[in-house]
Amino acid sequence: MSQDKELEELRKRREAELQSQAGTQAQAQAQRAEIDAQKAVILRQILTPKARDRLANIKMARADFAEKLENQLIQLASSGNLRGQMTEEQLVEILRRLQSGKRESTIEFKRK
Repeated sequence: MSQDKELEELRKRREAELQSQAGTQAQAQAQRAEIDAQKAVILRQILTPKARDRLANIKMARADFAEKLENQLIQLASSGNLRGQMTEEQLVEILRRLQSGKRESTIEFKRK
């Protein structure tokens, strides 16, 4: 009987741990959703519709790069370096500057 009680206690502890972890994960997910919503509002204010479309296309192809770009744009806007809404052409220019720093790699095929 004592083993049954110990087993039941272990089950209860494990269940409590799992519930705690689920609550923490749900809280983190809710916080992430709130941050994403705030970013969307800010980006809607600082980008023209065409620029937002381009950013959405980039996000589909390279989510990590788009995340960095979004953070950079929000930082520009919050520091006051951005006047008015950013057009698609301005966004493309920023993308060019970001890409120019990267080294292009080439693949050579040598045939015998």
